[in-house]
Amino acid sequence: MAELKAQEKDLIFALDIGTRSVVGVVGRSAGDRLKVLDVELAEHGKRAMMDGQIDDIKQVGALARTVTQRLEGRLGVRLERVCVAAAGRALRTQRGSFTLELPEEQSIEAEQISALEAGAVSAAEEAIQADGDARRQMFLVGYTVAQYRLDNYPMNNLQFHTGRKLEADVVATFLPGEVVESLYAAMREAGLQVASMTLEPIAAMNAAIPAELRLLNLAMVDIGAGTTDIALCRDGSVVGYTMATVAGDEVTEAIMRSFLVDFKTAEQVKRGIGSSDELIRCRNILGQEERIAVSEVVQAIQGPMDRLADAIAKQILEVNGNTPSAVFLAGGGSKLTGLREKVADKLEMDERRVAIAGNNFALSVFSENIELEKPEYATPLGIAISAGLGLLNDSYVVTLNGQSAKLFRNGVLTLRDILLMNGYSYGDIVGKTGRSLSLTVDGKRMVFRGEPAVPAVLQVNDEEAPLSAVVHAGDHIRFVPARHGQPASRTLAELLGPDFYGQVMVNNAPASMDTQLCPGDVVLTLRQTAPASRQEAVRTAPQAAAPVKPTVRSGEVRITLNGDPLTLPAKEGRAPYYLMDLLEYSGIDFEHLDRNVRLEVNGIEQGFQYALKEQDSVSITLA
Repeated sequence: MAELKAQEKDLIFALDIGTRSVVGVVGRSAGDRLKVLDVELAEHGKRAMMDGQIDDIKQVGALARTVTQRLEGRLGVRLERVCVAAAGRALRTQRGSFTLELPEEQSIEAEQISALEAGAVSAAEEAIQADGDARRQMFLVGYTVAQYRLDNYPMNNLQFHTGRKLEADVVATFLPGEVVESLYAAMREAGLQVASMTLEPIAAMNAAIPAELRLLNLAMVDIGAGTTDIALCRDGSVVGYTMATVAGDEVTEAIMRSFLVDFKTAEQVKRGIGSSDELIRCRNILGQEERIAVSEVVQAIQGPMDRLADAIAKQILEVNGNTPSAVFLAGGGSKLTGLREKVADKLEMDERRVAIAGNNFALSVFSENIELEKPEYATPLGIAISAGLGLLNDSYVVTLNGQSAKLFRNGVLTLRDILLMNGYSYGDIVGKTGRSLSLTVDGKRMVFRGEPAVPAVLQVNDEEAPLSAVVHAGDHIRFVPARHGQPASRTLAELLGPDFYGQVMVNNAPASMDTQLCPGDVVLTLRQTAPASRQEAVRTAPQAAAPVKPTVRSGEVRITLNGDPLTLPAKEGRAPYYLMDLLEYSGIDFEHLDRNVRLEVNGIEQGFQYALKEQDSVSITLA
């Protein structure tokens, strides 16, 4: 066997991993179109995909390897780098907002905008995570900025403007980590390195609806076996994508039930609907030869066909807001007789405005010896076109910490984009200051700040680079996530200092000086005059504060404490007495407490800061 040549840099190899089959396309750019050199298709021997999601990684990897080897043998090229697309089945779209306050008013640079957008994307991911029971790794597919604000004023662009408070609202789209990882794992099983990844609905649109047609409001509907992917465009760009779980398999399963045939036979029967034969020959599960009239098959599939058309129309209207100007149907399911008319009816459109994709393929792709105008080729051709014609600037290999980075987004990619696409969050990129410790001490709020974060290490080709730096083919990125700062921490002893002498309550319970304080704690102190020995020690200590002077009191306040009358001299300036002032009269040994203290005034439980009134009946007891 002749030795295979290495895959040249401009040779594009695309694989469409479908529910029913794997399709491989090899080509290279020729001017403004892609020249397809070869196409190969192989069907799964048994179900290895469920609704567009890889279920059996080894089986999918083996079939991808088979397709690859057939292409290698005919072309004499060792195919190593592959372009793929992820199904839109599990896409999640979420809005996110973030605010970035600068230390002072300044001119806004690209770095601050990158950090702002990264924060908004992370906020969108957190909102998605909040909806689930367990945290999942999410990969960013892409995002758009819906609105910037600078010092509360709406802006379209922040760069070079001057301000202090930056805000951004984004709409971000994610895929769960298992969808991405399973696709990468299957490609590794096939001995291939992923050079780029896009989404199946975007790929199909790149094949069926060239950029010059996207000024119109158009819908691209790719009907596969397990899922139906939908993308919409207007004003020159893709404005939304969604999917429906109803697809070609439901039609196949209806044939299985109606005519007692296995899945593979039902697929053959389905394909025979569009032939010129009036009868379809097959064998049922009982081993009996059958001759089924095409009219019977058509009747049997009307139910799932209606459900499929309903689902397509509903998703288009939900995402687009109204009926589009035209609809293109692609994928193997688009060839179902009568489906085009049903979709037009559900959308209340002229049938002529719903077309089977394929007629526009020639604007972007051609071949000298292969018929390409087939709707089932929309996704595999779209993957190859996207990479070969530069519609994806991510159709090259970039390494992140020694591994191939996962790349999704159309257009120019920055370091920020790649980090977010590979599961890193705003906190990993920028770092978070440690949590503050907020306390209430004797009625006054005190806040202790956490430690600052340790900055991230971010290098491109061994040189430091900003988040906004554009990444090019072959770049090597090294990223060490930022380390969050330690939270603020205080014990009572650290809070009150070495010269404090007296009783302390934390959240209405006696506390020792080694108590570790928590956010929201309420601390009340009852300072007392230290014994003579301690006063002398404090006086002679090099850095000790002066002892607390006893309060000078005159006048009288009459109350009842634990059933006994008590007359208190009024405080200087006739300041009020508080419950905590009565602790020294309660007879309780606060230095050796083993239980909480219960405070009541006139039969109602109160806190230490309750201001006493004349004739109040006070109870201070151990709980």
